[in-house]
Amino acid sequence: MAEKTGVAGAVRTTIPARIDRLPWSRFHTRIVIALGVAWVLDGLEITVAGAVADTLTKPETLHLSSAAVGLVATIYLAGEVFGALLFGNLSDRLGRRKLFVITLAVYLLGSGLTALTLGSGPGWLAFLYLTRFVAGTGIGGEYAAINSAIDELIPARHRGRVDIAVNGTYWAGAILGTLGTYVLLEYVNLSVGWRLGFLAGPVLGLVILLVRRDLPESPRWQIMHGHAAEAEATIRAIEDQVRADGVDLVDVDESRALQLQPADRMGYAALTRILFREYPSRALLGASLMISQSFLYNAIFFTYTLVLGRFYGVPAATTPIYLIAFAIGNLLGPFAIGHLFDTLGRRVMISGTYILSGAALAISACLFDLGALNAYTQTLCWCVIFFFASAGASAAYLTVSEIFPLEVRAKAIAVFFAIAQCFGALGPVIYGALIGDGTHPGRLFIGYLVGAIVMIGGGLVARALAVDAEGRSLEDIAPPLASTEHHHVDLADRRDNR
Repeated sequence: MAEKTGVAGAVRTTIPARIDRLPWSRFHTRIVIALGVAWVLDGLEITVAGAVADTLTKPETLHLSSAAVGLVATIYLAGEVFGALLFGNLSDRLGRRKLFVITLAVYLLGSGLTALTLGSGPGWLAFLYLTRFVAGTGIGGEYAAINSAIDELIPARHRGRVDIAVNGTYWAGAILGTLGTYVLLEYVNLSVGWRLGFLAGPVLGLVILLVRRDLPESPRWQIMHGHAAEAEATIRAIEDQVRADGVDLVDVDESRALQLQPADRMGYAALTRILFREYPSRALLGASLMISQSFLYNAIFFTYTLVLGRFYGVPAATTPIYLIAFAIGNLLGPFAIGHLFDTLGRRVMISGTYILSGAALAISACLFDLGALNAYTQTLCWCVIFFFASAGASAAYLTVSEIFPLEVRAKAIAVFFAIAQCFGALGPVIYGALIGDGTHPGRLFIGYLVGAIVMIGGGLVARALAVDAEGRSLEDIAPPLASTEHHHVDLADRRDNR
């Protein structure tokens, strides 16, 4: 329950403990499905955009230049960064529920309007860029709002595997996008097929939007923003849904109660002070994990078709087959080993997945330099590398969403996501230049070794600085700023580095 205390404006509550003591139920499954689709949509959207890039240069479609098509992807990524920062701030101020409805609606609008681009003149080109920016804004906002909501609604003992699996579903979207665009571009008139590709995401999103309308607000957010009565009503409704599954819930001992005094609204300036004054080591950890995985992913994912074509002679028409295999490896990792992040622990698994993927990349780089690989074995190497890297990358998002106080959680996710995107954007440029015309494999060998060192470096940082967050309440990992007992907790704390 939540009740007033003797401290002016303060509330004593057991709501966080009541959420964490819940067993898995249909309610949690519904939360994961309704919110987790954000990553499916992003994977679908980026894959569709990449698949139709060449199509948009055809006279029977928009007849764009290669430079104009390339700018479409850049603008979408810029929209993601803008959306993460904008809606991350609003999610902390206005609540998770409002934002995970608004952000999905923004994505639906942007992607749906993209399909209505009717020409390639200056006006239509501006319209195309605007719609891609809007779609990216919606998806970027999803990352901040959804990660926050999932972590705050999922019981502590399940949080790691659930968050990692949800983030990993990006690759399910990539598979759907690859298969869908292959059918649309091969068997449907090109002028219609590319439009249908951009409408696939909004159709799926529209269905999910109807489901999301019935999801509750995070009671953690409500209680820490002074909405005690609403928070109590929300947690009681959740408990009633769990009891409806035949579960007999035990009462939470009052010794697990928190005393909170809601703080004022905080912007990015306040977040910066919090990160560098109270959590500098955690800020370093989050930045290291996000930058290293983003650099590696963007470097490989956006240039794999060039490698297959220029070094192994794979025709462009058959590269989607290789992408499906690549995506399956990425999808399997989070689902196969995600539970180990809750059992073996964050430190062991995050550092292990980063170091293993970096080591595998270094080995494959040596095989590539020796000429020992072909298109199939190169793809197999990528599958192995990203089986581990995908789980590690998902754990990076998990890390930045659980190691900072609730009041700034969504903004923290947004900031680290933006940092990752900015550094990650360097990967395709650098590796594209190293690939060149395919006559100098030694350059790409050096590039692969650099990528391996980056990932191993991220793993070593995780080994030294990771928070042992498995099975722990969010409020224990990072005491809310609203807590009357809040105190400095950084990774230098011996409890986290014992």
